[in-house]
Amino acid sequence: MRLSHLPLRLTTGAYILNSGLSKRGLPEEAAAGIHGMASGSISQFKSVPPQTFTAALSSGEMALGAALLLPFVSPVVAGAALTAFGAGLVNLYLKTPGLTEEGSIRPTADGIGIAKDVWLVGVGSTLLIDGLVDGARGAARSARKSARTSAKKARKNAKSLTRS
Repeated sequence: MRLSHLPLRLTTGAYILNSGLSKRGLPEEAAAGIHGMASGSISQFKSVPPQTFTAALSSGEMALGAALLLPFVSPVVAGAALTAFGAGLVNLYLKTPGLTEEGSIRPTADGIGIAKDVWLVGVGSTLLIDGLVDGARGAARSARKSARTSAKKARKNAKSLTRS
């Protein structure tokens, strides 16, 4: 984990882990409210019972939060997961009636609480891009090292052939 990723991963991971922990064992009415909002914008969730949905959401959030907090989880994996999660929340925001102003993506008073989740996409994308760039740099370094080693062997073989 890069030192510059530490603040992003600690704050985001702790926030999401806490969110997941707070959804464990929700009363039926609270679970139905969360489920209703999600299934109102993503129809595939309608067939999932509210308690099952919130239990899965809770587990997913806890797993994502832990992945962000654990330093051995690569920034590519953590970033991709966070970007997908954040994109899902942004999708929920955009598809739920009453959260955006008419004909706009600007939030209404009711939409501000979910519209702010766009930061998750930004943090996840940053981790993902940094991880991919670092990986490409590492691969390029390895390729250069391998090429130097091959060139040395070729020169050594050429010298031995000319001596023969």
